[in-house]
Amino acid sequence: MRVMDVALTFLGAAGTVTGSKTLVSGSRAQLLVDCGLFQGERELRRRNWDRVPLDVGELDAVALTHAHLDHCGYLPRLYDEGYRGRAYATETTAQLAAIVLLDSAHLLEEEARHAAAHGYSKHADPRPLYHQDAARRAISRLEPVLYDKPKDLATGLTATWHPAGHILGSATVTVDVDGVRLLFTGDLGRPSHPLLLPPEPPDAVDAVVVESTYGDRHHPAPDLDVLADAITRTVRRG
Repeated sequence: MRVMDVALTFLGAAGTVTGSKTLVSGSRAQLLVDCGLFQGERELRRRNWDRVPLDVGELDAVALTHAHLDHCGYLPRLYDEGYRGRAYATETTAQLAAIVLLDSAHLLEEEARHAAAHGYSKHADPRPLYHQDAARRAISRLEPVLYDKPKDLATGLTATWHPAGHILGSATVTVDVDGVRLLFTGDLGRPSHPLLLPPEPPDAVDAVVVESTYGDRHHPAPDLDVLADAITRTVRRG
């Protein structure tokens, strides 16, 4: 779709709630907002093996909203495909993404070894979607940004991160390109939380791209007893 002179291409989280990737194409720069893995049913997971339909050599930057795997988990694969630019995120998102990506790579490697050992893969030599080395390369290209401070990502392309209240470090991202202002919500949290800053009311923008994972859903009232019970049961299991 187009918003005035800027093209938006939805490469994930369209028709499904995982694999968030939106390509923003201006006259002089291209930005990928989020770079997530598809999760869930096998047909969705298979889509992770498809190359993203863009020229990674022309991609100027990646902007992450938060560190959940369906928003950052494709980064190592993107670098395997030849991307060599930066991935920008809040400092806490960058720290969490490092943990998430290494864990993801480890689990993918374990899954491939298990498939080879038990012969349930259709491939003679099952391989992981990416290795831990790829995850480390992706992590090395993460660059922290500050909340509420515009960051120039490329010629004519600026992005600003604002609190989203979803998880630690989560943010909405406002993108200014070619005189057009776009807001990407990522996943939004609640208006009040004991640890997280709530989502900020947005400034005026030309278009909003909204994640709808929790659309039309009422959250239960906070209940710390439920959290305490989950922690207690986990500790008892060792």
